[in-house]
Amino acid sequence: MPIYMDLHNVSDSVTAEIVAQIHQEDLKIEHLYGCRGFTYWYDYERKNAFCLIEAPNKKAIMEMHKQAHGDIPNQIIEVDSNIVKSFLGRISDPVKVSDTELNIIKEPAFRILMVIETSNYLKRIEGNQFNIFTQKFHNSVFKTLKQFKGSIVKQDNTSYLVSFKSVSNAVFCALKVQSNIKYITPKFDESYRNLKIGIASGVPITNKDKIFEDTITLATRMCEIVKDCIVISHEVKSLYEKENRDAFLDNEEIRYLKPSEELFLTNLMDFTETIWRDSSFNVNNFSKKLGHSKSQLYRKLTSLTGKSANIFFRDYRLNKAIKLLHDQKGNISEIAFETGFNSLAYFSKCFKSKFKILPSKYIQQHLY
Repeated sequence: MPIYMDLHNVSDSVTAEIVAQIHQEDLKIEHLYGCRGFTYWYDYERKNAFCLIEAPNKKAIMEMHKQAHGDIPNQIIEVDSNIVKSFLGRISDPVKVSDTELNIIKEPAFRILMVIETSNYLKRIEGNQFNIFTQKFHNSVFKTLKQFKGSIVKQDNTSYLVSFKSVSNAVFCALKVQSNIKYITPKFDESYRNLKIGIASGVPITNKDKIFEDTITLATRMCEIVKDCIVISHEVKSLYEKENRDAFLDNEEIRYLKPSEELFLTNLMDFTETIWRDSSFNVNNFSKKLGHSKSQLYRKLTSLTGKSANIFFRDYRLNKAIKLLHDQKGNISEIAFETGFNSLAYFSKCFKSKFKILPSKYIQQHLY
């Protein structure tokens, strides 16, 4: 059967003891609805609770909750139990911390998420050197994540998605990973030391269909789009200062986004992701679509990305194109037109300008 996580927004009067009792009421009648409750998370500060339940469908969960105690979930999403465990550390009730009849859980589901991306197939070096770099990189990252209690949710050869309970651990881990990169990359070329990190925070369920989707999206966009090496959200900065008695983060090493910058980044990427394939789209209309004057857009975009609208949009398409090439999703001509270029010659010119290699040569040298 599928496994679901539901969200309950609770009132100020609801205590951890009340939530534990509600959980027990569910367990008493769950069999009547074909459900099996695994565990829950309760966050007094943010006034929410999240239940993890195996059930035939969402309707069964709603009916079980309604019959047991009347507290209907605000939202329910289907989840993978392994992913839940990677994010939250468990999929069953923790051991009781006190000698009480109820297993009172006071653990929030709020997490700090980090996205790490480093040199990849865009900047390949000779195979043996690349393999050595990859091995050193992963060994370094694994060691650092363990040191700062990070839980790996997802990884591949060049990227990580990591979950933290502590915002300080996340920030200190990012600084350590960044400082280590110079010791594991070729000394003769600093371009291979390209490493970006984005850190955001949030809860498992918002108004999206996937677990932690909003938080992952923001962290990924900060990592890939913002020009600085380590980028954190406004909320992460506030939580760090609260956790460290107003200790100030070093701006030279970490870029934190203001709420207005986060909103601009979200609007920018939401719009870009809907029209980047459209070859008829004119970037001169960018400012109007985003609700800014051309001068405002230029200032905001260059401050965030270091690029003008033309360069930003072109690079976005080229990054999509080289990923499609790498994944062998079509030939050069097909990929050029799929990514919004209406001229193969212009595509090849832009590709070489950005990646210092023609697309045909890239395929010959780097796909094997």
